[in-house]
Amino acid sequence: MTTILSAQPIVGPKTAILKEKAQRLKALGIIPKMRVIIVGENPASLVYVNIKEKTCKKIGCDFELLRLPEDVTRELFLSEVQKMNEDPSVHGCFVQLPVPPQLRDIDVTSLIAAQKDIDGFGVQSIVDMYKGKDPFFMPCTPKGILELIKNNDIELSGKNVTVIGRSLIVGKPISLLLQNRGATVTMCHSQTKNLEEHTRNSDIIISAVGSPKFLKQTHFKDNKSQVLIDVGISRDQSGMLAGDIDFEKVKDQVKAITPVPGGIGPLTVISLMENLINAAEKISKGK
Repeated sequence: MTTILSAQPIVGPKTAILKEKAQRLKALGIIPKMRVIIVGENPASLVYVNIKEKTCKKIGCDFELLRLPEDVTRELFLSEVQKMNEDPSVHGCFVQLPVPPQLRDIDVTSLIAAQKDIDGFGVQSIVDMYKGKDPFFMPCTPKGILELIKNNDIELSGKNVTVIGRSLIVGKPISLLLQNRGATVTMCHSQTKNLEEHTRNSDIIISAVGSPKFLKQTHFKDNKSQVLIDVGISRDQSGMLAGDIDFEKVKDQVKAITPVPGGIGPLTVISLMENLINAAEKISKGK
């Protein structure tokens, strides 16, 4: 029988642990606080921020959202980011991407102070991963993927892994983290030829494309030996949420597969909360 790699068995216990940690910090006079800047009215961004706010409050942390207009000037935007970095009451912060055209030449992720970079996209995190270390703030989606792999006793050492997508958010960091754990990683993307050849020859496939039902039955073996981790989430032609993998048609031919929704998404959010609590704990220890 195919194993459905659901997030809930992991997220539930982690939420309880984070609530306890938040209470202990409050007893020390520290209320973990997340602040997010969002520019414009991107509907998807607003949904993502709302989920983060609800989860933040669920574990007992403070949350602040600063909404800036679509036509915000560079000067005002940079000023607000700097205020966020310097505010001692804020333990973790980030700018919700994407940003409008007038800001896109700014390396937004590098603007966040290293001790508050709970998204894990800053220079220090990248350097740590490149050097073979796990960064203090690991990027949240790769962190969630590794947690899923660990909790389901999926072996990485010596395994062939195909990562589809080369973004700075998922594809590149997860490829480094997997290599650091002994996996042999092939990175594929929009320019890759013969994608099926790569996916069929892999033990684990991680897809972060964002194209609904992009991967079909022909992309995989039919001997129930492969593990599929679907990071993509978008809407199909009928308007329903779907992952990169055609879940219903593929699930019976593989060893394990993540659902969409209910797979990597919730693990990404809980990983962000872990990073926030870790940032507040670091401050509580005077580091």
